[in-house]
Amino acid sequence: MWIILLVAGTLIAVALFIQSPHNISNLASHPNPVQGYDEAVGHAGKLRENGQQNMNPLCRLQLMTHGRKTGRAVILVHGYTTCPQQFHELGERLHEYGCNVLIAPLPHHGLADRMTEEHSLLKAEELAAYADTVVDIAQGLGEEVIMMGISAGGVTTAWAAQQRDDIDLAVIISPAFGFKQIPTFLTAAVMNIFTVLPDKFTWWNPDLQADAPPSYAYPRYSRRALAQILRLGFAVQQDIQRKPAGAKKIVVVFNPNDNEINNELTQDIVKRWQSHKANITTYGFDASLKLGHDIIDPSHLGQKVDIVYPKLVELINR
Repeated sequence: MWIILLVAGTLIAVALFIQSPHNISNLASHPNPVQGYDEAVGHAGKLRENGQQNMNPLCRLQLMTHGRKTGRAVILVHGYTTCPQQFHELGERLHEYGCNVLIAPLPHHGLADRMTEEHSLLKAEELAAYADTVVDIAQGLGEEVIMMGISAGGVTTAWAAQQRDDIDLAVIISPAFGFKQIPTFLTAAVMNIFTVLPDKFTWWNPDLQADAPPSYAYPRYSRRALAQILRLGFAVQQDIQRKPAGAKKIVVVFNPNDNEINNELTQDIVKRWQSHKANITTYGFDASLKLGHDIIDPSHLGQKVDIVYPKLVELINR
């Protein structure tokens, strides 16, 4: 009998261990904001040069400025396996409205070789450091700093919104706190397992495979990289319990037709922020629009940026 109890106890302990997110407590912010416009442009230039080698020209850092510090600086953060070109058109519109705009490639993104396995090296720590870097630069580009990101970029923006008190507005679009194919209660377990298992690459579009558009995005995803994105998301959840959100205002944008990410987990994080008195609102696109996961990139077939872009601009201007 005692052997049965021992085995049962061990299995329960292992199950509880797997279900708890691991290795998320060391994702701290290290702010080092620039002191002015010239310094911001200089830092952005160095960041662009550092990522120049082997990059797709469309995927290099984009800095759209008015030659001076403006009232608003907008940071746009693209999703996993895509690059700054995803946000280029929206960035141009925001620039026309008088904003300085910064769109920097996420770590290991934007390489000319679309079949590269480089993105499997992505770490949550790198996403956190990236967030600090772009927010630091934006302090010299605008009197107010707005950060907007989608999917993995949405998680990165959420982390910055929780950590940085020098963000005036964070707009978090369809953040990848979890994935539709993974039941909510198993998300932490899958993250832990994928972190230690041998990596595997999967086609985003199994029919088109390497020919899947757009031409500047990677056609495959790494499950180890997805686990790292989840790590950053769990770090956000954990930190909400410890301290108030740093951002002055947070807007979370939902797409009910999104077949990639888990909206239930995002709703839970919104409730956590609300319970800790964050200044947070939500907006949901109408289900009748039948929007896909990437509501930003105009190159996707059937995209409805004529509806999406004005709404995002409106959310920024509220």
